[in-house]
Amino acid sequence: MITRRHIKLPIDQFLLWLTATVALAAVLPARGDAAVYVDHTVTAAVALLFLLYGARLSPTAVKEGLLHWRLQSMVFSSTYLLFPLVGVAASLALRPYLPADLATGLLFMCLLPSTVQSSIAFTAIARGNVPAALCSASVSNLLGVVLTPILVALLLSSAGSGFSIVAFEEIAAQIVAPFVVGQLIRPWVGAWLLSHSRLTSAVDRGSVLLIVYAAFSAGMVEGIWGQLSVGTLAGVLAIDLAVLAVVIVSTMLASRWMGFSTEDEIAIVFCGSKKSMASGIPMAAILFPGHALGLIVLPIMLFHQAQLFVCAILARRYARRRAEQGIEGEAAMLST
Repeated sequence: MITRRHIKLPIDQFLLWLTATVALAAVLPARGDAAVYVDHTVTAAVALLFLLYGARLSPTAVKEGLLHWRLQSMVFSSTYLLFPLVGVAASLALRPYLPADLATGLLFMCLLPSTVQSSIAFTAIARGNVPAALCSASVSNLLGVVLTPILVALLLSSAGSGFSIVAFEEIAAQIVAPFVVGQLIRPWVGAWLLSHSRLTSAVDRGSVLLIVYAAFSAGMVEGIWGQLSVGTLAGVLAIDLAVLAVVIVSTMLASRWMGFSTEDEIAIVFCGSKKSMASGIPMAAILFPGHALGLIVLPIMLFHQAQLFVCAILARRYARRRAEQGIEGEAAMLST
């Protein structure tokens, strides 16, 4: 006989927070001055996130992350080889059934760099190799400023050319500078932060929730969700989920086949399966002048939401698995 105490709801608490955040953005999206405030809050949260990472990670761990060439190669291959191949196949197969700009947007999405903030946040939540993830995601985003326009020019004949230096400036201000400051103050605060893991966990999850709210708010205010029928939106979302599933499963299986540790597998899966909406939308405005920009960026907007939800669930599953193995990822960060 099953008693009340044996019943456990199969619902992740963080997923409930994500759902509540989406609902809040749908009902009360940030507009006008409020949107500016939200953007500034996201910027501050991301800077705080990387300051804490810098304060927690030993210089040795960062160096090892940079020199882990096999892992970095896996992430690079997933972002700039596997994704484009999947995107070309999907856009060619679906072009007869989708508006031209939507098909273009689908392929464009697959040519974008990885995210930085959420890749590292989910790797941390899952107890993966955070130093390697930080290096992989940051390098991917920097290279994407050059590689994405090149790939667009090669694979999309209708594209324009050129790229913006703004991405470099944002990465320097929001990621590199706070991380360097964190490394400088690590001797004084590093041990304290590692002994107060709830604080850093709250920043990890809080940054993801802020990104979700900002993304959904922007979509609501711009009216992206109302430009197409529910059926078309559902179809594009299904395609995005299929692309995401192919990449996640491929990186997961390849990592295990090549003998990577679980910690490295986590970093590869989360860094290699993301696409950056923050980089994608500004790039689209430059690369596709005169096109229906809302339709072109729709696949990446939907993919952005999908990857956050899917990876939130996956990160918690990895974290439970690591906890069952009795592995504490923080110990490696403290070592010098």
